[in-house]
Amino acid sequence: MSLDELRKQIDAIDEELVAMLNRRAEVVVQIGKLKNAEGTPVYAPDREKVVFDKIRRANKGPLPDKTLLAIYRELMSGSFALEKPLRIAYLGPQGSFSHLAAVGKFGASVEYESVTDIRGVFEEVSRERADFGVVPIENSVGGGVIDTLDALVETDVQICAEINRAIHHNLLALSPLQQLDRVYSKPEVFSQCQRWLSETNLIGKTIAVASTSKAAEMAREESNSGAIGSTLAAQLYGLNIVCENIEDTTHNVTRFFVIGRSPAKQTGDDKTSVVFTTKDEPGALANVLAAFQQGGVNMSFIQSRPSKKRNWEYYFFGDLKGHQGDPALQNALKDAMNHCLRLNVLGSYPRASEVV
Repeated sequence: MSLDELRKQIDAIDEELVAMLNRRAEVVVQIGKLKNAEGTPVYAPDREKVVFDKIRRANKGPLPDKTLLAIYRELMSGSFALEKPLRIAYLGPQGSFSHLAAVGKFGASVEYESVTDIRGVFEEVSRERADFGVVPIENSVGGGVIDTLDALVETDVQICAEINRAIHHNLLALSPLQQLDRVYSKPEVFSQCQRWLSETNLIGKTIAVASTSKAAEMAREESNSGAIGSTLAAQLYGLNIVCENIEDTTHNVTRFFVIGRSPAKQTGDDKTSVVFTTKDEPGALANVLAAFQQGGVNMSFIQSRPSKKRNWEYYFFGDLKGHQGDPALQNALKDAMNHCLRLNVLGSYPRASEVV
């Protein structure tokens, strides 16, 4: 078959795809009307997981799962816009890794709001100025994000989803690497690219700024300047990606929470985040952990933070396998409560099974 004949086949398939996508969109509009009448949130993390799992099972190739999921991510984003335009708050500025994670989760058809600090993201959601927020919770290299942990205690939002985002650092510039006199970025980013900076003799030309987005802005404004930042920052600020993936650790992953005002339903593959303070008695923390162990509940994350109410009193944050609606987890939480002054569920949500 000739090239022209094959292209005609593709053109015909494309027409069928457009017609089917619009048929799907008509059903989405009906769903949106029902959701609005019932007061149901437009974005349902449990439904998202069901759809994506079906796509994986239905895929027989040659397209990889990752490609199909990216297509359906944008299809869902367009569906949100048809049902009810979503507003997503994220830790800014534009081009930040939180922005990248938010766009990767919600697609290009929703509205995004850059917020200057993590507490502000929580407030936007709590005060209903944003439907959802995206905030970092922990990094595989740097550990927990204390501002997010503190805000989880002090606000009434729910964790409704998580995102595991691979963090790749890139040299962004308008000039070739050999002509760079200075390189801007955050101190934490420089610390994660030490080996590459030494090998390229740029280690003595680094200048710390408040964010990778600010670094990209300065690299655009100043001649012979570069920045280390995300691919999204390169797009937003019109910079070239001179060198890709320059981080020292290839498995650098940041976990983000999607926060909202409504809990996610059970999927059968869920996590639950909790915060608790223990009684002031010997073995109190060990007893709480034993309650989960004896109940057959795995704890995958734990971190402490000062309560800020009394000296030497601490909050403990933990991630548990299962949904708060699961009987086994309910029983374990009840037993753990016997050894706590306070125990609150911060949210149950589908487990992120992939790094994106």
